[in-house]
Amino acid sequence: MSTEHSESMPSAQRLAEELSAFDDRIAILESEVRAGAGETGLPGLVDETIGIVNGLLCAYATHAGKPMPVSDDPLQVFKVFVKGDPSLNAIRDNVRELVYYRNCLAEGRADALPTNPALMTAHTARHIYLYLRTRCAQEQRLP
Repeated sequence: MSTEHSESMPSAQRLAEELSAFDDRIAILESEVRAGAGETGLPGLVDETIGIVNGLLCAYATHAGKPMPVSDDPLQVFKVFVKGDPSLNAIRDNVRELVYYRNCLAEGRADALPTNPALMTAHTARHIYLYLRTRCAQEQRLP
């Protein structure tokens, strides 16, 4: 999307388009998992999912007027995301779960992961997306 188009578009429309793009990315991850974990395997899936979650958090928070850090660390992003609205803690454990998966893989401890961690990773991304999408709808942030 061009910058000119993005700046002239109402923020609710921009948020809706961002959420739709994240929905599409999650659907691709889900189909890759069903087909056998995708091209990059579990570490790539977890990294991609963390990127999607960071994007979701930033899209919502930006629309809500929160300044967001530029960080690949989902816990840092989440810390700013939830500030001022404790009800957003509803997805805290989901974010932590993804960080746990990444840490287990980095330490060579795939044995500490749950059964079918690829499926759990995709489900966690979908859960966070649905929570934020529903919240946006309830808060009338979408067109």
